[in-house]
Amino acid sequence: MEITEAQYLRIEPSLPRQRGNVSLFNLQVLNALLYVAEQGCKWRGLPKRFGNWHTIYTRMNRWSKNGVLDQVFERLQREQIVRIKIEAVKLDSTTVKVHPDGTGALNPNS
Repeated sequence: MEITEAQYLRIEPSLPRQRGNVSLFNLQVLNALLYVAEQGCKWRGLPKRFGNWHTIYTRMNRWSKNGVLDQVFERLQREQIVRIKIEAVKLDSTTVKVHPDGTGALNPNS
């Protein structure tokens, strides 16, 4: 799932204006984010055609913290460019209680 340049122009106002010497354009980054969302791959697993995975991750992280990603995905939905809803659930093993049988540990009572 990638958006075209014509589709990008419809949502461009939702993205920060790029300044200076930029190695990746917002369209490239957005298409990389859509790829990760669709494929569920790791950042390091991004195809080289998208550019440096770390640069993409850093920009995505900045956009996420600034609320830009929410605006972009809302605009993508409103413009009917993509129909995607991204939700994330994070589990931290230090707070999830597991029965001893679930860990593979030997049960002393058996």
